[in-house]
Amino acid sequence: MLSMTRIGGLTLRYFYLYRGSLPRLLEQLYWPVVDLLVWGFVTIYLSRFEGTLPNFMAYFLGGLVLWDILFRSQVGVSVAYLEEIWSRNLLNLFVSPLRPIELLLASMGTAVMRVVFTASVSVTIAWLFYGFNLFVMGIWVAAFMGALMLMGWALGIFISALVMRFGQGAESLAWGLIFLVQPVAAVFYPVSVLPLPLQYVSAGIPASHVFEGMRQVLDGGPAPLSNLLWAYLLGVVYMGLALTFFYAILREARREGRLLRVGE
Repeated sequence: MLSMTRIGGLTLRYFYLYRGSLPRLLEQLYWPVVDLLVWGFVTIYLSRFEGTLPNFMAYFLGGLVLWDILFRSQVGVSVAYLEEIWSRNLLNLFVSPLRPIELLLASMGTAVMRVVFTASVSVTIAWLFYGFNLFVMGIWVAAFMGALMLMGWALGIFISALVMRFGQGAESLAWGLIFLVQPVAAVFYPVSVLPLPLQYVSAGIPASHVFEGMRQVLDGGPAPLSNLLWAYLLGVVYMGLALTFFYAILREARREGRLLRVGE
């Protein structure tokens, strides 16, 4: 027989769980806002054209494939760290001769393997089902991928540090935080579609320069050297900041004994 007391008690437990966790609360607003922004800007972009659209199919499919590379690069690093937490092996790693940078480099290597596998599948499907060949962009594809992976690694390290600091309540960031930058990364539309304040924000996102360069190449424009220079320069800066943040959180966790409680 159903017990409303038990159901109500468990529901109250979940309510207190969300109320006491800022990351969980933000997640409830996060996805609706991100979806509304991304597809709202896509709608604005398409509404500018009457009759013939630009090379939107190539823009869209190319953006999807390259975005997945960015996403898998970040998730590969974050989840490799989370795997150690879930298996309760993190403390064992940090008391072993393994250096933190070696753990991060191994995570990046895992991310590369994930990217190669998923990108191969995505590129093949785009070619077979939609007739879109990503490699029509030539050598620039590799340059775009490198810049996106660098940004993904930086984000992955940053998220790993947040999980170390805030515990399991921040684990959802491993899959969701990257989508916070999607509206201003100009994946499916040019930066010019964004309101002026967001254009300034977009200028500081490495991915936005990659996707602007992608559209430039697909349109047969000049070599996107300026876009790539900014993408890599920003990527290196963010990687340095992410590593600095990770080591600062690690020192604090060791000092306060927080490594013993990670994953609990």
